[in-house]
Parts: sequence; structure tokens; C-alpha cells
Amino acid sequence: MRFLLNFTDEFALAIGLWPIASLVLTLPILAYLYHRDGRLRAWSAVGVYLAVLYLLSLACFTLYPLPSGTSGPGITYGIAPQLNPLRFINDVRYGGAAALFQILANVVFFMPLGFFCQRIFRRGLLASVIVGFLASLAIETTQLTGIFGLYPYAYRTFDVNDLMWNTGGAVIGWGAAALIAFVLPVDPEADDDEVTDRPGLVRRFVALFLDLVLIVAATAIMTAAAIFISSWSEPVASLSLAVPCALFGVSYLVVEGIIPWLRDGRTPGSGFVHMTFETRPRFGFRRFRFYVARLVLMPLFIVVFPLGIAVLVLYYPRRHRLPYDAI
Repeated sequence: MRFLLNFTDEFALAIGLWPIASLVLTLPILAYLYHRDGRLRAWSAVGVYLAVLYLLSLACFTLYPLPSGTSGPGITYGIAPQLNPLRFINDVRYGGAAALFQILANVVFFMPLGFFCQRIFRRGLLASVIVGFLASLAIETTQLTGIFGLYPYAYRTFDVNDLMWNTGGAVIGWGAAALIAFVLPVDPEADDDEVTDRPGLVRRFVALFLDLVLIVAATAIMTAAAIFISSWSEPVASLSLAVPCALFGVSYLVVEGIIPWLRDGRTPGSGFVHMTFETRPRFGFRRFRFYVARLVLMPLFIVVFPLGIAVLVLYYPRRHRLPYDAI
């Protein structure tokens, strides 16, 4: 009990960070679930958000509390690494039950990682072993290097035995999930060829988020290239604001106009979440008008974001389509 009480502050920190991390990761998580399952399942979403809490807890348990003050480990001296894989024998011999409980805790802490690898991310045993080992190695290395140089010395022990127990815990967790799968099989993954033409509002937002990430990345790369090219003729390169704006417009036209025109209404983001925004067949000039209306209205909804959201919330539940779908 004393051992567990040592982690109350760390768990409280993880709980405090969980809502923030979940908010930041919501759209990527939804994108992953739509890509994997082809639809949004409540239990799948719950599982992924619990995985976020677990990873936060793991980081807090192993790295927190951080060194503070003017002296002590990590500040004025470090802790030598423990590299003997058989050291645990002496620990158990002289430490007794306390040492055994420490080993058990290292195993149990990593069991959820193996469980999530098998149950949520659907990875095999070898992948789970690799993930468990690399996660443990990353934590131990972070401790050994004082969070990669943030502190001048190691403030916790790099212990090769921890690598062993943590990896073993991931294996046990994977095995437990595999046994549960016999009773509660995981849902089959989505068929990559199955594309819905009746996407919900949430899936549309997720697809738009992915497309915007791609558009912004493409704009940044092209802007950097333009600055580099202009530096050949001028010692100090400078670009007017019109250049990145124009490049953003080109990227937007390609991602939201040209690519879906050639792929039956599937932008890169739409294709990732298995949807098309062409809700019915359109041909010739009618299809052209539909694309123009969509290309014009989407930026307006983004620019006037609160008003645009309010319009969609009021319009979509009644019509089950977006305004430009009426074309």
C-alpha cells in the first residue's frame, strides 16, 4: 500500500492532463477509428481514449517527480545505470517481498500496453514485444540522460531489469487480450473498397481536418522552396504575403477540387476515412457547379467558424446534407 501511495501525485497529474490531451488528439483519434472500422463505434472510442490516459499515466509514473532545488540527483550528481541482468536475484534475496512487489509493478505497468496493442491496434505478438521493449527503452533512456539534457545528470536509475520486466508485461497483456478475443472477437477491419456516399457530419469534419493538414503542409513546403529559390538572387530573401496566400489557394484547389474530381469525390482526407462527398451522381455542368459551390462555401464556413458551425448544426439534422449537396 505504501508503494502504491507513492504514485498518487503522478496519477493525479495524468488525470489532469487527460482532458487536454484528449481534446488535442480527438480529430486524429476519430480519423484513425474511421479509417480502421469504416464507422464510429462507441466502445472503440472509449478504448482509444483509455489508451491515451494509460500512456499519460505511464509517462507520469516513470518520469515524475522531476528534480528540483539546488542539489541532489539530476542537479549536482547522477545515479549510475544498473546493467547487470541478474541483479534482480540479489534484490529479491536481500529485499524480500518489497523487491518482488517492485518487479510485479514493473510487469503490471506494461500489461495494458500489450493489451491495447492487441485489442485496439490489432498488432501481433512480435509487434507488441517490440513496442513494449522500445517504450521501456525510451523511458529508461530519458531517465538516464536527464530528459535528454534538460538536467545535467541522471535523476533515476537506468535498470536493464526494468527492460526485461516491462517487455514481459507487454507480452502478458497481449496474451490476455488474445484470450479475451476468443470470447469477444474484435470487429473486422473496414474494407478499403467500401466507400460511403452518406457520410455523417463528424466524418466530414474529420476528412476536412486531414485535408487542411495536408494543405497547410504543402503550402509551408512550397513557401520554403520559394524563399530558398529567391535567395539565389538576393542575399536576404523576402516574400510578400501574397505568395504564401497564393500557394495556399493552389494547394486548396488541388486537394479539394482537382483530386476529388478525378477520384469520384474523394479527397485525400475523405479517402482515408472511407467516404466521398459526392452524395449522388452528377454529370457535366451540374457536377462543375457542385464543385464550384463547395469550393466557395467551405472557406466561408471556416472563416466565419462559429457562425458556420451554428448553421451546420441547425441545417444538417433536418436535411441530412450540406447546403451545396442540394445542387
